[in-house]
Amino acid sequence: MELTDRRKLDLVKEKLGVAIDYNTYIKEVTRLAEDGLSTSPEQTEANSNYTKLNNARMHRWDKKLHIPEDVAEKFRNYKGKVTWLVITESWCGDAAHALPVMNKLAQLSEDIDLKIVYRDTHPDLMDEFLTNGARSIPKLIALDEQSDEIIGEWGSRPTLATKMVADYKAKHGTLTPEFKKDLQVWYNKNKGQSIIEDLSQLI
Repeated sequence: MELTDRRKLDLVKEKLGVAIDYNTYIKEVTRLAEDGLSTSPEQTEANSNYTKLNNARMHRWDKKLHIPEDVAEKFRNYKGKVTWLVITESWCGDAAHALPVMNKLAQLSEDIDLKIVYRDTHPDLMDEFLTNGARSIPKLIALDEQSDEIIGEWGSRPTLATKMVADYKAKHGTLTPEFKKDLQVWYNKNKGQSIIEDLSQLI
């Protein structure tokens, strides 16, 4: 194993010691939303507003999300021992759609453990798993407990949404508020299926 890979692996394993599970995360975000706060060390009105919005989104997806039977069967039959460590924040709109999917899929397998840490509390971890040089979240890191290696990454958006964002940036230079609203509409219409498809490739 190369030195860089070993450093990343050791850091992931270290952060697992302070990571929380999904139920704890949901309870924490719900409490923060009710108190007008967010998971970030620096509190802003925007982040608190997004946290409140994302809390509602996650609770909705927890109730409504449908996993196709072929994917569910794949996860139920999975044999291994993998931890999905996700870097996120309560204010992240993409994470509000992705985390409930990750949780539903992990719940289908006794051999997949979902854990969560906050980006701004753990910048050293985030900086080892940048996306195109940016601290983009959510970021999922798949750690194989048996082989003791990182076997995959995912984030910060599903494949289709990533292409939408890239195409829009190429044409307009930046993401406008209008596009961001359109992206949320897309997430709602897609119903998590693109994320499900992507994550099913990790096992």
